[in-house]
Amino acid sequence: MDYREFFSRFRHLSQGRGIGGRLKSKPEDFIVFEVLSKSAFNGPCLLYLLKKREWDTMAAVKEIAKRVGIHYGEIGFAGTKDRHAVTYQFISICRPELKKRLDSLEIKDIELTFAGYGKSLKLGSLLGNRFRIAVRDVGENALERTREILDELRSKGGFPNYFGYQRFGERRVINHEVGKLLIRGRFEEAALLFLGEHDGSMMGDEARASFKETGDVERAIEEFPKFLRYERAMLYRYRETGSWKKAFAVLPRPIVRLFIHSYQSYLFNLALSRRIEEGLPLNEPLVGDIVCQIKHGIPQRTRTYRVTDSNLEFVRRKVKVGEAMVTGPVFGFHMRRAGGPMGRIEDELLDNEGIKPEDFRMKKLKILAEPGGRRELLIRPRGFKYRYSSHEDAMLFKFFLPRGTYATSVLREIMKDH
Repeated sequence: MDYREFFSRFRHLSQGRGIGGRLKSKPEDFIVFEVLSKSAFNGPCLLYLLKKREWDTMAAVKEIAKRVGIHYGEIGFAGTKDRHAVTYQFISICRPELKKRLDSLEIKDIELTFAGYGKSLKLGSLLGNRFRIAVRDVGENALERTREILDELRSKGGFPNYFGYQRFGERRVINHEVGKLLIRGRFEEAALLFLGEHDGSMMGDEARASFKETGDVERAIEEFPKFLRYERAMLYRYRETGSWKKAFAVLPRPIVRLFIHSYQSYLFNLALSRRIEEGLPLNEPLVGDIVCQIKHGIPQRTRTYRVTDSNLEFVRRKVKVGEAMVTGPVFGFHMRRAGGPMGRIEDELLDNEGIKPEDFRMKKLKILAEPGGRRELLIRPRGFKYRYSSHEDAMLFKFFLPRGTYATSVLREIMKDH
């Protein structure tokens, strides 16, 4: 199952056909510029602007760290960026003595530009991203159809704020399934899925297929290609300890968190899709909903309050003028639960999945726990511009999104390709 088939289970908010087309025909069709707050440039650490092409963020960070002789954990970054793209993001290194070495670093398809001094960057410490995107091979009347879709979505409050396919895997859509197994403490099943799932289209799939069939760890260590570093690290650790739980612990913590976050993202997408399916509004609060405050266009996800009969009209006014937004569940052990129709949807999802919020404490996996939270149901891109280029036979889009939201989810609603 590829990501298009996977995403077909999530409802579109707009009606009718999309413009079709192809996204990311080449990396230059998807350009991302990270935006940090001014306060990020006030501190003792080196800040560099990292431009990369066809690199995922973690791989780029590890390569830079190896070249300058430090552990990759010493390099901070505010967000992960697409691999099949040209992206600009900031990294921090709190080792001023490395500046000369970093300034002279040469890595194919990676450029580092010194941007000044600032704070140590952590995941989430960005304002958002600016995008320049080309969608090629669009259908007839793409410009007119784009305008119609945008008019419809404007009347409904914005775009559905689905987590994008990057959370789940583009060709092996398994991250959320591995995450669910980890949460339930089923480490052997999680390992067999992560190590063995394949579709025959990727390098290393023969080795994955062999391991899935035989479960032979010694053979897998011989057959797994060296570029599958995480998989090989798990196999060696299992051979040493006989424990798949300890094998997962050898992975970098961001990788393990990715599996858990992917499952949380999957459940959020299901909840949002169910709300659309049931015809419940996304831009109008209902009694029992949890809403978050909006400040300068940025959702304040930790500042939430419940909609009641007594404050319903007040909250409606706040939502209408863009000072609040209705949220959905990012399940965790400390998540604020909704009531009313949204609460019913959340309860049904948990029942169907056979999990409880307390499971996200993951006591069997002591290296992390997920408190959860709330996430706004709608995306409202800022500075949204679009035009048709006959020279490129493409629709061209420019917009800004706050952190944690996905350009691919915006384009999905316009393209309707899955």
